[in-house]
Amino acid sequence: MLSLNNVKATAGSRKKSTRVGRGNASKGTYCGRGMNGQNSRSGGWVAPWFEWGQTPLFRRMPKLKGFSNAKFTKEYNIVNLSDLEVLSSKGITEVNKEVLLENKVIRNKNLQVKLLAKGDLTAKLNVVVDKASASAKEAVEKAWGKIDVK
Repeated sequence: MLSLNNVKATAGSRKKSTRVGRGNASKGTYCGRGMNGQNSRSGGWVAPWFEWGQTPLFRRMPKLKGFSNAKFTKEYNIVNLSDLEVLSSKGITEVNKEVLLENKVIRNKNLQVKLLAKGDLTAKLNVVVDKASASAKEAVEKAWGKIDVK
């Protein structure tokens, strides 16, 4: 009967490890380490990034030079006039960040809201946003709406 105290591996599935340094009949003398050098000695170690005399990767890479404003760019939730038109068809007249979040027009509540003039707006809306393009402001006012830019 098979139980945990008499379970054995299948014959041939487990190979015995080679015993090195036990005379020249096996892997004797140098024990598979080669003749001389750093790694032939006990405690010999080479860093994984060492490339044995080849110019190292970190020296082959181009250096970053100059200054970049990329880390200072501001991101915005973009809202277009066409999005406002869809909201007005639902009967909404007051548009602000909370309304946009509820209606899933914007996703990120941490970013500021910017209104752009893509699409047409025919409904009269009161819009409160953080930023708006000049043409978007003009389009809202042309539709007899009111826009408040913080």
